[in-house]
Amino acid sequence: PPAGFELLYQPDVVRLYLSILTESQNFNTLEAAAGALQNLSAGNWTWSTYIRATVRKERGLPVLVELLQSDSDKVVRAVSIALRNLSMDRRNKDLIGSYAMGELVRNLPSRQQRSAKNLEEDTVVAVLNTIHEIITDSSENARSLIQTQGIQKLVAISKSSQSPRETKAASHVLQMIWSYKELRNALQKDGWNKSHFQVKM
Repeated sequence: PPAGFELLYQPDVVRLYLSILTESQNFNTLEAAAGALQNLSAGNWTWSTYIRATVRKERGLPVLVELLQSDSDKVVRAVSIALRNLSMDRRNKDLIGSYAMGELVRNLPSRQQRSAKNLEEDTVVAVLNTIHEIITDSSENARSLIQTQGIQKLVAISKSSQSPRETKAASHVLQMIWSYKELRNALQKDGWNKSHFQVKM
């Protein structure tokens, strides 16, 4: 039987956190539960690999994706980082790319305004880093990003954000997209060119 820290990595614990994320209305509780999954799924050791698969098998990914719609800055941040860690699992990455990309992009500021929720810099950077992880080694997920009109927001952030951290994170995403040669024709048809993706930092 599991003992000590191994108790944290049992399917029952994952189910417990997911039930809290499903049922709680308290932003602090939601942030803490998402943060717990974020921590448990971080890194490359055996237990975190197991947790990433368990969250998928327990149907936790849709629960987290739905919470990207939260009005709480801290909940969106914790959930974004959890999704980034979970996407280190290849199957999770494919699913998150298919089903979460639209929500992630909606949380990014546009040229006219910060996102509708006016998210803090740390949260915008977390969302950008999650998008970067999802499109790394996946031209299919990068294609999803293009289809959600994400390029306009990324270019706007890289060109006009007052935050050097946001600019840098957006630029990394843009460079990753341009690295997929098979996507360049579609990008150029939409009016984009190399200069939009090779941003000087």
